Amino acid sequence: MSGTKSIRGLVSSDHSGDGRPKTYTTIKRSIVIGGHKTSISLEDDFWDELKYIAQARQSNLSKLVAQIDQTRTGNLSSAIRVFILEHLRDRGR
Repeated sequence: MSGTKSIRGLVSSDHSGDGRPKTYTTIKRSIVIGGHKTSISLEDDFWDELKYIAQARQSNLSKLVAQIDQTRTGNLSSAIRVFILEHLRDRGR
């Protein structure tokens, strides 16, 4: 399936339907981590997947992001994206 992406088993095209590449809007949201408020910029698909993972673990977004924050070496938004990618890869094995 060339030109497609899959998140949580859903397939979406890299194109908007009219042949042009699909654009991905980055959403900045505030979240409390360890009692401190911080802003994180992620695309909607990543926010959705992060919420799904937290819910599946019977946790919440703040706790999950705090766990990711404790183990990261780079910036938090990138660490979250990599965490989600690894989660999806592990689930597929």
